[in-house]
Amino acid sequence: MVRKNVVIGFMGTQLDSGQGAGRWEKWRPTISLVQHEDTLIDRMELFYATKYEALAQTLVRDIANASPDTVVNLVRMDLADPWDFGEMYAALYDWARSYRFDPAHEQYWAHITTGTHVAQICMFLMVESRFIPGVLLQTAPPRKQGPGNPGSYTLIDLDLSRYDVLAQRFNQAHAEALAFLKSGIPTRNKRFNALIEEIERVAVRSQAPILLTGPTGAGKSHLARRMFELKKSRHQVQGDFVEVNCATLRGDGAASTLFGHKKGAFTGATADRAGLLRTAHQGVLFLDEIGELGLDEQAMLLKAVEEKRFLPVGSDREVNSDFQLITGTNRDLRIDVAQGRFREDLFARINLWTYTLPGLAQRPEDIEPNIDHLLVRAATETG
Repeated sequence: MVRKNVVIGFMGTQLDSGQGAGRWEKWRPTISLVQHEDTLIDRMELFYATKYEALAQTLVRDIANASPDTVVNLVRMDLADPWDFGEMYAALYDWARSYRFDPAHEQYWAHITTGTHVAQICMFLMVESRFIPGVLLQTAPPRKQGPGNPGSYTLIDLDLSRYDVLAQRFNQAHAEALAFLKSGIPTRNKRFNALIEEIERVAVRSQAPILLTGPTGAGKSHLARRMFELKKSRHQVQGDFVEVNCATLRGDGAASTLFGHKKGAFTGATADRAGLLRTAHQGVLFLDEIGELGLDEQAMLLKAVEEKRFLPVGSDREVNSDFQLITGTNRDLRIDVAQGRFREDLFARINLWTYTLPGLAQRPEDIEPNIDHLLVRAATETG
């Protein structure tokens, strides 16, 4: 069964305009769509603003003249500011959510030649997110304008899996990212490899806190650094990788190390100190053995993670720092929460993406490739 062609687009207040009979000499994107003899547009959903009602009615009449079988539905969309991304996206989203799409019987072409640049971007996003279940439609004028010359059009399918060359490049990039996180070690344990695949997807798509659990020696610190380096290679972070083992933070020095201090805040504070959280601004902060952190420091950390600001020791003025937090522990923080050693609200905040890394003892099939990797590295370093 042949599906009907439905175009969804904005009326072009400039490109679709024209006066008198001379307008037929001009290339108009919306009109051009119904002038292709080999393609029937069964229906148009045309967005327009009330103040351009006259132009909209002219377009309806001209479309009927060029293609009597094409049905045009004018969709009034009055925005306070058509260049405001939030307002434009919300308007298209609301329309798409209420529209009765029928992909089994209709195919949808989202026209991106007309409308403001913001409208075109939002239309792209609607199709990319499948709120509009169709493809993009781009029109172009003919080299020589004249009556009846519709120019050309191109349909762009955003399902990149349909493009073999692009799919191969994405698959290659994915494989390279996995190898990077595993330091090039061809691990064999299926559960571990699946775990690294999920971590890779999260690492390049999310800025939310990540919690790495597992026994000492499982590679939590190394993996955290590799995640940072992967994000850095994708231009997702501009700052540094900052790490500290919380088991080494004791007494008054713990808060100072993490949050910094002002000169004179305590005995020995002879100068201002930025602290690790400020040093990690626009980067990644890795707090290993976070279960060893004191309750007071936990409260300060919670505020810093949630609000991106905190008070250095001895200061009455908050400072800002925006970083991604990765934490590590070999303890069961749920037990620590139940026993009052770890704040429940902080645990809830860092427990968004949690991964338990198995040690080599739990994946013996990976011992050999790890040994081979170490031997190759040693040979390279010693020449």
